[in-house]
Amino acid sequence: MIILKEIELITGTEAIIRSLEKEGVKTIFGIPGGAVLPLYDELYDSDIQQILTKHEQAAAHAADGYARATGKVGVCIATSGPGATNLVTGIANAYMDSSSIVALTGQVPRNMIGNDAFQEADITGITIPITKHNYLVKTAEEIPRIIKEAFYIASTGRKGPVLIDLPKDVTTEMLEYNPPKKVELPGYKPTIRGHPKQIHRASELIATAERPVIFAGGGVISSGAHNEVVTLAELIPAPVVMTLMGLGTIPANHPLTLGMIGMHGTKYANYAVTECDLLISIGVRFDDRATGKLESFAPNAKIIHIDIDPAEIGKNVRVDVPIVGDAKVVLKDLIKLVKSKARKEWEDKIQRWKREYKLTYEKSTSTLKPQYIIEKTSEIAPDAVITTEVGQNQMWVAQYFKFKYPRQLITSGGLGTMGFGFPAAIGAKVGVPDKTVIDFAGDGSFLMNIQELATAVDFEIGVKVFILNNQFLGMVRQWQELFFNKRYSNVCLRCKGMEFARIAEAFGGTGFEVTKPSEVEETIKEALKIDDGPVVVDFKIAREENVFPMVPAGAAINEMLG
Repeated sequence: MIILKEIELITGTEAIIRSLEKEGVKTIFGIPGGAVLPLYDELYDSDIQQILTKHEQAAAHAADGYARATGKVGVCIATSGPGATNLVTGIANAYMDSSSIVALTGQVPRNMIGNDAFQEADITGITIPITKHNYLVKTAEEIPRIIKEAFYIASTGRKGPVLIDLPKDVTTEMLEYNPPKKVELPGYKPTIRGHPKQIHRASELIATAERPVIFAGGGVISSGAHNEVVTLAELIPAPVVMTLMGLGTIPANHPLTLGMIGMHGTKYANYAVTECDLLISIGVRFDDRATGKLESFAPNAKIIHIDIDPAEIGKNVRVDVPIVGDAKVVLKDLIKLVKSKARKEWEDKIQRWKREYKLTYEKSTSTLKPQYIIEKTSEIAPDAVITTEVGQNQMWVAQYFKFKYPRQLITSGGLGTMGFGFPAAIGAKVGVPDKTVIDFAGDGSFLMNIQELATAVDFEIGVKVFILNNQFLGMVRQWQELFFNKRYSNVCLRCKGMEFARIAEAFGGTGFEVTKPSEVEETIKEALKIDDGPVVVDFKIAREENVFPMVPAGAAINEMLG
């Protein structure tokens, strides 16, 4: 007797939903449109939550915020043409910061591709430079394999965004559903374990160093290597400096932390790197905001560089001991070889710098200072997940919020995307609903995605937005003050009739306005009590407050203003 295997035929959209469910997807951010109507019709009966954002860029940022807060893959959807192109900034942002998102885009039917059809755009061509990989699906049979591959690629090795472009007729085509059990990608094999000889060489450099410094970046957060970094730092012992993306690697109250390095880093972090004789660099890419003038960066140091992406090693700085591998795995092996050594002179010097060059600002009982607002927030909500926009608000947060744990800070590092923080906060709050999520915003940045107040209201997402409102594009104004003789060209956001608190209320949220330092603490506490929708607090800060320390463009990181 011959038993024929039962064949299950389903549509492309059914295959998409089933594949997403197999990957554990619970939430998708996006906006429907003509090319993705079949997919949205299938979503109607799915248990996957669909968060309808009000702009596709915000959908990508929300997926990014979700991914960073949870460590899972974030998912967004857009229709063809302008829907897909509106995702581009969010995809580029995720690419620069190595964040795991999968973007599903609609496309015109296969027979219309290349004919300049209505709402057609070559989104795979457009996103080649800003995705880890992308796909144009040619047949429905490919869907289960492609989705499984996309999630694997996005979440392994150096993480990053993957785009899947779905022609409309492919999504309605029938296929025999036979999902793959594993991913087969012969050309993609990320190196996880570091080379033993290189790790041994690194341990030898550590043993002979007199002035070691650990330099931790976003790769530490991504790999979950924070505990290993702290263990290594305490074992050597060595102070730890961090990039913006690496904040949270070591608690801010740890005696070995020196905070952020670079253009707006602490003076003692920048001095330590300049004078160290060994820089143990982990999950960093030596970007210009961290290094300043490359020729003067860590000029006396041997450099160990641990990174999962071999393309980053030697790209910007000379490296004495390169180690390709996952930071957590490599550090576990390195720690076994490292022995503690007294370095009292170096330790004393670090502590003297920390005493002499504390972060400081001019206190006021009458004028609202942004640093004070951030300090009070850090005291009142020390465990909150913090997102930021880009500019002065971002740098003040990096300097004055006391980050305790990894994934506590979600910010746009590489691309520097204004408008990122608010939708990222929405995504983060959806991902970690039990945590308080606060977006520190500039008034200029908040205006770029202010429409997402409607999303937060519609879905009762209790994010807080603390606007540091100086009625300027603040960082640009600071540069114009310092380097362009106060010629404030097109940076004044006076907006005489604009009241952010009332705008929030008009959307259906809650709004507060704060003008005096005495109102700060009580208002923050009141804002934190509300969790069934967005809360906007409009802090009217000193208009020409600057971010210091500051390394001018082209200068070495030990050549700081302020």
